[in-house]
Amino acid sequence: MALVLVTGGGGFLGGAIVRRLLARGDRVRGFARGEYPALSAAGVKMCRGDLSDDRAVIAACKECDVVFHVAARAGIWGRAEAFHASNVRGTENVLTGCLRHGVARLIHTSSPSVVFDDHDQEGVDESVPYPARYSAHYPRTKAAAERLILAAHGARLRTIALRPHLIWGPGDNHLVPRILARARAGRLRRIGAANKRIDSTYIDNAADAHLCAADRLAADPTVGGRAYFISNGEPMPLWDLVNAILATAGLPPVTRRVPRSIARMAGTLCEIAYQLTGAESEPPMTRFLADELSTAHWFDLTAARRDLGYQPSVTIAEGLKHLRESQTAGGRLQS
Repeated sequence: MALVLVTGGGGFLGGAIVRRLLARGDRVRGFARGEYPALSAAGVKMCRGDLSDDRAVIAACKECDVVFHVAARAGIWGRAEAFHASNVRGTENVLTGCLRHGVARLIHTSSPSVVFDDHDQEGVDESVPYPARYSAHYPRTKAAAERLILAAHGARLRTIALRPHLIWGPGDNHLVPRILARARAGRLRRIGAANKRIDSTYIDNAADAHLCAADRLAADPTVGGRAYFISNGEPMPLWDLVNAILATAGLPPVTRRVPRSIARMAGTLCEIAYQLTGAESEPPMTRFLADELSTAHWFDLTAARRDLGYQPSVTIAEGLKHLRESQTAGGRLQS
């Protein structure tokens, strides 16, 4: 049985990876800032700490065979230093821990946003370059972290970076709740005139991709040092997906529109206002969010299928059914 460390093991994706590892008999150690009694009860040895704490991260890597580095600071707004501390310095600490303690394999959760250039990306593969600049701290720091991971691949440590796009499903604590909350508050608007196609990833498929990467990396080091796009492989119009998610909670579809130019202007003004006031809360709009909601971004999965043996097992239609069921209590949809 391997000893596997999962940073962010108490989170949405990290928790799904933990459950799969336990199911196949691996010993699992989790690293997180909070307490997760359910994981401890399931046999996971939890280590508490912050990614920016080098001693805590390095100690968590001791005696591990594999590390899944899932934890990160996400979001469309926040202080640059906070993103750097978690996403860049935290990744440096994970790499130090792996190398110091002889960890064999490291699977890093990256993001397609590391190559997002504010324009349509339709069917692109991993050859698409990093952009010259970023409009948000999250993609900028995730790109820096991904570069560190890929550069570290070698004889002492095998590494892979995965880029799952828009992970959702039952238990989601980020994407789905935000969509539902905005809709219930009457703050959800379609951005732009077009309904561009996007990729998304059901949670089970995202977790499976991570285990596929770890197993394949053990058998074939030539797949290491690379980044791979991960999704359901079912690109669909963004607002069709949003409306389908709203329907699982019994909410009406979003129909009101805002031109992209107006949304970007509003995002710019919000960013200026929040910077001047030092507000820590998230603005209702940013330039990055306006661009994400009005452009196409779907990806060629050929490399992940070929090199990692990745094959999505849950379709979007099946995932939506599971999401609806998870929101049903006593025969009625939760509001």
